[in-house]
Amino acid sequence: MGVDYYKILQVDRSAKDDDLKKAYRKLAMKWHPDKNPNNKKEAEAKFKQISEAYEVLSDPQKRAIYDQYGEEGLKGVPPPSAGAGGPGGASFFPGEGPTTFRFNPRSADDIFGFSGQFGGMGPGGGGGGMRGGGSRFPGGMFGDDFFGSGFGGEASMNPQRPQKAAPIENRLPCSLVDLYKGTAKKMKISREIVDTSGRSMTVEEILTIDIKPGWKKGTKITFPEKGNEAPHIIPADIVFIIDEKPHDVFTREGNDLIVTQKVSLVEALTGYTVHLTTLDGRNLTIPINSIIHPGYEEVVPREGMPIPKDPSKKGNLRIKFNIKFPSRLTSEQKAGIKRLLGS
Repeated sequence: MGVDYYKILQVDRSAKDDDLKKAYRKLAMKWHPDKNPNNKKEAEAKFKQISEAYEVLSDPQKRAIYDQYGEEGLKGVPPPSAGAGGPGGASFFPGEGPTTFRFNPRSADDIFGFSGQFGGMGPGGGGGGMRGGGSRFPGGMFGDDFFGSGFGGEASMNPQRPQKAAPIENRLPCSLVDLYKGTAKKMKISREIVDTSGRSMTVEEILTIDIKPGWKKGTKITFPEKGNEAPHIIPADIVFIIDEKPHDVFTREGNDLIVTQKVSLVEALTGYTVHLTTLDGRNLTIPINSIIHPGYEEVVPREGMPIPKDPSKKGNLRIKFNIKFPSRLTSEQKAGIKRLLGS
């Protein structure tokens, strides 16, 4: 049979199109000459073998001939038992002369069609970016995700369709007061831009982040395409992600604010008044007239966090209690409690 294309691609004879693409993708990346500078000649030979195998097996007509007659059949050499024009003297394609498969070995440059990712893959072996002649496979022989996943998304098979760099995310710590009242934060960034002559230069820029009342941890603020510029790359978006710093008094659950008050057993049984300073500086006085038992919670409506979609509305303030029980009681105290509470 001559060359075993299935063996070269490391697939079995029942391999489907997707199997062939995956195998070719993996091997083409492994044996690309620019990824093998120490054994470039061997890599070039392997690369051409892999490309030839894929070209044959990915074409249903060529694959059918190869499966029946082997490499000799593709190249117009009749099998030993056949006549000069193939079995029975007929050509391999009815109505045509003896068929010859002329494999045109592609160079690495032809397959990938760009330069820069591995250092000089374009025609002539020089230059950066994608100055090569573009892909020889319109629409992507490898599938749309080949260069996105295999090459870090930094190049495209079509130089007219540059890839966008991955977003750059930064954590933005905010106090609970900032998130309650809203504020503006200014961030200085340095980034690379490309001037009209194609030269790269560093510039500084101030980004203003308007934090709205009620924003929660995890809220994202995006500045489109404020990342570094580079040829044939769409700059990355810069994304700030809100993080909430701990507060000394309040904690947050959704749109509610929670505060815990320590009270004695006497206060829990006889009444207690909560005094609080809100996040916007107001003083609240909240009398607790109910018996405070373990697990009791006093809810004060509309004194929680602003609701982002409508900051005029707010969540609730929930007051929890930590009751301090006495460590011991005297006989007289026990007798007094029994006398008061026994009924």
